[in-house]
Amino acid sequence: MHYETLVTVMRKLALEAGDKIMEIYESDDFEVKTKSDASPVTEADEAADALISAGLRGAFPDMPLVTEEQSDSHNLDAMTFLIVDPLDGTKEFVNRRGDFTVNIALVEDGVPVRGIVYAPARGRMFYTTSTGTSVEETGPFDKDTVGETTPIKVSEADNSALMVVASKSHRDEATDEYINKYSVADSTSAGSSLKFCLVATGEADLYPRLGRTMEWDTAAGHAVLNGAGGKVVRFDDHTPLAYGKPEFANPYFIAYAPGVELKEA
Repeated sequence: MHYETLVTVMRKLALEAGDKIMEIYESDDFEVKTKSDASPVTEADEAADALISAGLRGAFPDMPLVTEEQSDSHNLDAMTFLIVDPLDGTKEFVNRRGDFTVNIALVEDGVPVRGIVYAPARGRMFYTTSTGTSVEETGPFDKDTVGETTPIKVSEADNSALMVVASKSHRDEATDEYINKYSVADSTSAGSSLKFCLVATGEADLYPRLGRTMEWDTAAGHAVLNGAGGKVVRFDDHTPLAYGKPEFANPYFIAYAPGVELKEA
């Protein structure tokens, strides 16, 4: 895989998908359907998925591709693959809360090594460069010309006053009980993979997720956090969160700046 080409293609496709998503988001009405797992899906999910899938297959025809909206891809048996969530945070989209993202990532040998997270309604875009370090690009965005980028880096965590970010739509009592084990200065909530990016930029120190997620929900944000010096580990034993698991389902996990002294489950 030629990383420079990959990053260029991922960035362009994320912006094009973001434009399509925002066109539907800003319309008077859009159709919301329910998938077999009871989660919502919209025409924006499907349009963005078609656009990104076609672009990635055209650019990298020999690379396996996993996307949320193509269920047959879930049976893929590979440790190196491209993985896409065309619209992460569909509930945020449906409720017009803005915290939704386009996620595209490359997993190599079970590790997310390159990725992009674009939040079109927030005007924020985070991605790994060809060298693997992470940046935030500031808009306005042009799909053919890279704008000003700023390297991002995790915080030097103060364990006596941590900043915690948790899910906006999925926060529960178990999550609160775990967060209460830490000395927390402040906490915030965010939707979609933006939570990884808030840890990557140092806006938060810790993001615990005690709930169901799939690999396409996390791979791009995980790659961005890796490139900013952060870590993502399993909640149960604090070993690295790996990819290419059966049915692409994640266990509970913790994303954090390495200075955070993790508490036991």
